[in-house]
Amino acid sequence: MSDLITFEEFEKVDIRVGQIIEVTDFERAKFPTYKFKIDFGKEIGIKQSCGRFKSDYTVEQLLNKQCLAVVNFPTKNIAGFESQVLVLGISKPDGGIALLRPVDEAELGARVY
Repeated sequence: MSDLITFEEFEKVDIRVGQIIEVTDFERAKFPTYKFKIDFGKEIGIKQSCGRFKSDYTVEQLLNKQCLAVVNFPTKNIAGFESQVLVLGISKPDGGIALLRPVDEAELGARVY
């Protein structure tokens, strides 16, 4: 089991619902990766990120899909690209990565509690 955290520590992680509005290939990445533009609604706006989902999804499968992302990490430079949020995924049994997203449509920018 990993290290335990308090509920107060978990509350500091700001996970929000966004909608992927643009998907492009990220040629400079080490692994098969996409660049994303994600709309988080009026409060947060549009942010960019990247993710290793290229082996598991086509551009068409990701475009306009909702996703979950951590929006309060500092910007990270990945192969010259500034990733502003961390799109969440989960390991699949075949070694791929599944995009984490709401089962039902959610309001853009809604917070995960």
